[in-house]
Amino acid sequence: MSNTALSNVTDADAPSAAALSEDWLAVWIGLLVFVLALVGIGTFDLLGWSVSTSIWTNLSVALGTSAKSYAGFGGIAALIATYIALLIVLSIGAVALKIPVKRFAIAFTAVFALAYASWIIGNYAHFAAVTPTEFQKFGIDWSLRLTNEGGYIFALASGLIIGNFFPGFAQWLKDAIRPELYIKIAIVILGAFIAVTVAGKLSLATSVLLRGVAAIVEAYLIYWSVVYFIARKWFGFSREWAAPLASGISICGVAAAIATGSAIRSRPAVPILVSSLVVIFAVVEVLILPFIAQTYLYHEPLVAAAWIGLAVKTDGAAVAAGGITEALIQAKAIAEGIHYQPGWILATTATVKVFIDVFIGVWAFILAYIWTNHINVQAGGDKAKASEIWLRFPKFIIGFVVTFLVGFYLASTATPDALAKITSAIGSANNFRVIFFILTFFSIGVLSNFRKLWQDGFGKLVAVYFVSLVGFVIWVGLLVSWIFFSGVKPPLVS
Repeated sequence: MSNTALSNVTDADAPSAAALSEDWLAVWIGLLVFVLALVGIGTFDLLGWSVSTSIWTNLSVALGTSAKSYAGFGGIAALIATYIALLIVLSIGAVALKIPVKRFAIAFTAVFALAYASWIIGNYAHFAAVTPTEFQKFGIDWSLRLTNEGGYIFALASGLIIGNFFPGFAQWLKDAIRPELYIKIAIVILGAFIAVTVAGKLSLATSVLLRGVAAIVEAYLIYWSVVYFIARKWFGFSREWAAPLASGISICGVAAAIATGSAIRSRPAVPILVSSLVVIFAVVEVLILPFIAQTYLYHEPLVAAAWIGLAVKTDGAAVAAGGITEALIQAKAIAEGIHYQPGWILATTATVKVFIDVFIGVWAFILAYIWTNHINVQAGGDKAKASEIWLRFPKFIIGFVVTFLVGFYLASTATPDALAKITSAIGSANNFRVIFFILTFFSIGVLSNFRKLWQDGFGKLVAVYFVSLVGFVIWVGLLVSWIFFSGVKPPLVS
């Protein structure tokens, strides 16, 4: 099996000689952005110079700064400054990950340029304009109504074109194609944005949290057992293959497959092959499920959000799909005169996905205990240790929890004037979250070399994944989401 398309499908807990794991690197970079945002609350905005893109018809006014106080800085200068800042921080991270820093810097320059160019294209008015006011402002009479977050789709499409039609170029970019790192940084930053969003609507946020936990426990316990049965009985896979398949399809994809493979001590190729499937199907789901959600679930936006979190099996693709789903549903709702507060649909998807991630460590320990003590018992063999829960635990979630708790405390105890400053500062930090989302979409696309993976031959694995996902997981996830979230709506813009 060639690893061209899989070289960066990694997990923080996979064996590595790096001085710092990818999970912990995501925590520290995300917390750095968050701390800089907090410092800006008491003095001046330290992150407001970062580049921001508006809906446009005249390209010369497409770029600006995330904070109005830096408007005189100019869009092009903001773009260059943002690139330099990310290049410095991520190059330091590359050193910690034992990635050749010169190759990373060169590749990242191309990745950033292509990904952000895709984002700018996605903000073109004929793609992104939604409201009649925007139609009038830009002098247009039609639009795809994707909102500006439709730019994620363009970033994904750009990556897919490179990954599938220019494999040599994709290979050249590989040192900077790190979707799991980018999305984990984004999720750490997202914690603060969610905290400020929910602080004023605590009762609804608590309901979303409790319903999300109940939904993932119920869905997960059903998913894993059924997928394991299908892999074993219908397709004749061994336990070594069936367990990572069941975890990859039913939990969190790449991280779960690799953690499970490690827990049961399977051959390294097993979770890697499963991980490649996870990435491929996640890309397909990102392209399809948000539009299905917009068409059939736009009157139940949090059902759609939870469904995306349960159905899409990688952190990057799930949160990305949640962002697209929010943009599409918001667009359709606005067209009907309904203005939901932004952030709630994405927050629900992220909440469901994060709690699924939390469960990875626990489940890996359970499987390790069963395998070492009951299935693959060896004379004098090692026993599973409780410390394995920590080893398998996705560390970036610590960062998410920290930014959420600190952000929530500050926002919930602030005066109205202070809350305005907090909201502005966290908004500047959230602008970096958007940029890391863009890099994630582009990277996922580049990794997905469909033709190469098919030629390397794993049609039987594809069949198991397809039957389980399309025939069962998606629809059970929808049913569970409907049971727990039906009738629960995001608050309206006042």
